[in-house]
Amino acid sequence: MSPPTDRPVPSQQPAQVACIGMSGLDRIMRVESFASEGSKIYASGYDEIGGGPAATAAVAVQRLGGSARLVARVGDDPTGDAIRGELAGHGVDISLMRTLHGAQSAASNVTVDDCGERQITHFAGRELDVEADWVDGPALAGAGAVLADMGWRRGATRVLALAAERGIPTVLDADLSFDPRAIELLGLADHVIFAEAALTRMSGEADPKRGLQWARSRVRGPYVGVTVGPLGYLWLSGETMHSAPGFRVEAIDTLGAGDVFHGAYALAIAEGCAVTEAARFANAAAAIKCTRASGRRGIPLRSEVDAWLAQPSRS
Repeated sequence: MSPPTDRPVPSQQPAQVACIGMSGLDRIMRVESFASEGSKIYASGYDEIGGGPAATAAVAVQRLGGSARLVARVGDDPTGDAIRGELAGHGVDISLMRTLHGAQSAASNVTVDDCGERQITHFAGRELDVEADWVDGPALAGAGAVLADMGWRRGATRVLALAAERGIPTVLDADLSFDPRAIELLGLADHVIFAEAALTRMSGEADPKRGLQWARSRVRGPYVGVTVGPLGYLWLSGETMHSAPGFRVEAIDTLGAGDVFHGAYALAIAEGCAVTEAARFANAAAAIKCTRASGRRGIPLRSEVDAWLAQPSRS
């Protein structure tokens, strides 16, 4: 089945996405169930792989047929070496990453239970909160979209502003942040996409639709949305509510699914897709990832997503 007529077929030159934000290392343990009190529990599996919203989104862009450039920082420590090496192995352009002397890289301890849910203890690093003064407008040349997370407010503020000056579409991964000023980023992007828990926490509204209405006045750009797990994606275009239904799958690991959604969405925007098709493509990529373990290792290839969407049952 040929791709939908309103979704551009990728050219021989991959669409480029510049990603800005967090890059860390995930130490993942698989358990039967989470502990409810102080105790020792035994893991049935262990994995170590790169993490961080912007960095994982960059890997998703690469695996989905795009070209990703990552603006990020790591410390001059073994964790930082591992982070850089893995990203380069995926083909991510890390020329705009900086290794900061005396800094400590970000890392997360991740526990995944047999229902596929995860609990994360995150260390945001030390001495990493610097200005992204090594990034200028020409560094974004060729980018069809810019994606930022909220883990590095100073860097995201600079790069989103540079993108706006150059007329490059911008996407913000609006999730919870240790930086209370990160909420300022909501006013800097064209597409602001909340994680459901983050929207609930920020807005005080349990209903995602009411949460989006709270967010509408705080978002500069025309689109503000929220991922709602297997239910898919909801967004406001102006004041009009839209939805892209999700794909129900048997989830074994939700780690990184939101990051994959953001990377896939940004890539689709860079390819010239309308929001409806970008959301459908991102829903599919995230759903497939949930059927596979170990965060980034489960990110699908472009051919897998296209074949999955071409099935009659997905129409």
